[in-house]
Amino acid sequence: MADIEAETLARHLSERSPNGIAEQVRELISAGTLSGGMRLPTVRDLATEIGVSVGTIAQAWSLLRESNLVETRRRGGTRIVEPGDVGGPNFRNWSGVDLLHSSPDQRLLPSLEEGLVRSLKQPQLHSWSREHILPELQRAMEKKLGHPAEPARGRSFAAVSSATEGLWLATRSVAGSGALIAVEEPASPGYLSVPKSLGLGTIGVPVDEHGPVPEALQRALDAGAVAFLHSPGGAFSPRHVLSSERAQELAQVLESSPETVIIEEDPLGPLAEETPFAPSLDALLPERTLRVIGFERAYGMDLRTAVVAGPKHLITAAIAERSGGVSSNSRILQNTLAFLLRDPAAARRVNSARTRYANRRRLALEAFTSAGLSAQAGPGSWAIWVQVPDERAAALTLSAQGVITDVGTSSFITEQPTGLLRLSIAQLPEDMELLDGLAQLVLHATEDGLNSTFV
Repeated sequence: MADIEAETLARHLSERSPNGIAEQVRELISAGTLSGGMRLPTVRDLATEIGVSVGTIAQAWSLLRESNLVETRRRGGTRIVEPGDVGGPNFRNWSGVDLLHSSPDQRLLPSLEEGLVRSLKQPQLHSWSREHILPELQRAMEKKLGHPAEPARGRSFAAVSSATEGLWLATRSVAGSGALIAVEEPASPGYLSVPKSLGLGTIGVPVDEHGPVPEALQRALDAGAVAFLHSPGGAFSPRHVLSSERAQELAQVLESSPETVIIEEDPLGPLAEETPFAPSLDALLPERTLRVIGFERAYGMDLRTAVVAGPKHLITAAIAERSGGVSSNSRILQNTLAFLLRDPAAARRVNSARTRYANRRRLALEAFTSAGLSAQAGPGSWAIWVQVPDERAAALTLSAQGVITDVGTSSFITEQPTGLLRLSIAQLPEDMELLDGLAQLVLHATEDGLNSTFV
């Protein structure tokens, strides 16, 4: 592979800090502009070309080495790591490839370093006071959500340790033991264990290509559902992202049940397709909508910060369920999240990752369809749903091949006409040969005679 000259690389670099340079090189690697095996310019040549110190470039290369994106060899210079060389999953036998938990590809995450360093210098560090959300993070969230907080409307925010905790707090605070809640299905991975642990009943609300079906929601409300949980962005849906028209229809249905609380789950946060953080019933029914926004998949699990947004009385009730209302999140992590939400380099990294994930979804669907499988994924989904006659037998057969998937019954309340497998797209390769091989493994784990679930 030919080297890239310092002059050529410099044309792609507008940043001048080590973090900024490293981030832009990451983006070039993600976009394929810099490919595996390509040798980078020497630190001295690139430093001279863009007008920074040799130490600045050396620090940038060090950050890239820590991310397993480049390696430096004595007398061989610094080169881009070939896909799968270091730190990547083993696609040949699928060991270590997470197709179950929808965890992000760590190679696509922004760096936390600059945000953490800045957070350690904040004047309120180690203060004994307790805030449920820092002003810096609240302002960043208000900007991302598209509107400032309105005191007259009682808008409020709280930082929690994860989207899962946020959903647990929201569900527990609005539904007493034995109550019934309506849940969009398929539900997000693992969510159905939450109402079960709280002693709640559930009723499924199926989706079509526009979102939850209004007639099904009406039936759930008629049955006495006190809350309705859905994912507007269709993060794990086989079919939809909520449309504006469907949001209006759902709001009309919900107006007939004024005590029902809406819980909106946004597990992808800024990684959501189209318009991040939108659409939302919050714009139509703000006085009874709680939004749980996760950032683990955009910025990494160790950020351990999610945000719950909603009217003050609902946020207060949710906070009260968290260690009696006395618990709060680390200021270091809250400030780091606030920095990432404002930082242009982090935004570019997230945008690049969003494009990569969408490409993986598209290629995988193409491979599965070409293999004769019935597979679907919504336009913003991190899950591909594959029809199988016996989901548990298929999952067991695949596990023997190193392919670990989830079964549909873990995400559906209503019994489905056929079995379903759910495969996460986040860590799939962008290589059709490998994806064709995966599709063949799934095909061999199934039997003939599939019926149509997606009608």
